[in-house]
Amino acid sequence: MKPYSGILFSTALCGFYLAAFPGRARGFFALAGSNFLVVLSILPPVFILLGLFDAWVPRERVTAMLGEKSGIVGAGLSIFLGAFAAGPLYLAFPIAETLLRKGTGLFNVFLFVGAWSTLKIPMLMFEMQSLGLRFAFVRYAMSFLGIFWIAWAVDRILGERGRRELAGRFRP
Repeated sequence: MKPYSGILFSTALCGFYLAAFPGRARGFFALAGSNFLVVLSILPPVFILLGLFDAWVPRERVTAMLGEKSGIVGAGLSIFLGAFAAGPLYLAFPIAETLLRKGTGLFNVFLFVGAWSTLKIPMLMFEMQSLGLRFAFVRYAMSFLGIFWIAWAVDRILGERGRRELAGRFRP
């Protein structure tokens, strides 16, 4: 699949929607423009910080702390980084790519993205306040276990060859 095929498919889908419902075009474009401006305001600072991280943090240090052989320390650090990160999920992917380029193991990248999507500390605080301590802690514990299980399963399904191939795309 070509990198631009998703954009072409999305554009075609929007075209079909607008052809089927022409009266909704104004609201559609207003919402799309608003979302585009939000993304445009968030991404440049993240890319600047990623560039600084890439330039200032040596690859050997990242590999030692988050690499394939980092064990439970690397897993814990990956979860910590994901849970304490701020921002929408689409920011996790350029950060994950930078981590892969720096030598982070795939299992730890899977943990990082999983923690970013489900273990955010502000979300836990909101759940504790709104839904109660019991619900919040049970949901958090189940999500924590689920992230490990999913990361382990994806890592195993990829196999050695798949891990090598995927990591090879991001490593020099």
